[in-house]
Amino acid sequence: MNADTLRGHMDALLLSVLEEEPLHGYAIIEALQARSGGSLNVPTGTVYPALRRLEQAGYLASEWATVSGRRRRTYRLTSSGHRALAGERAAWREFTGVIGGVLDPGGSGERLGR
Repeated sequence: MNADTLRGHMDALLLSVLEEEPLHGYAIIEALQARSGGSLNVPTGTVYPALRRLEQAGYLASEWATVSGRRRRTYRLTSSGHRALAGERAAWREFTGVIGGVLDPGGSGERLGR
């Protein structure tokens, strides 16, 4: 998938994969790949700065843990992170509804308030 397509959606993707359980950075990348059927191959140089930014914003908390004998930083959603994810999902539904209405005006998709 084109990296430009992901721009602006990385926060939502990262928050979403951390919704169910805490994960370390590489496991987050693997979860993105698995959930996308292999379509998302996000480089570590994109993921780790975003994780730090989300942590600074208060959406994630992290701690060091030993995973498979290796010390790794594990990230989890905070209460603020859960609220941010809900907001991201609402914004995504609105965005896809609007764009879908433009790209497929005769489609079976729901019309927004019309």
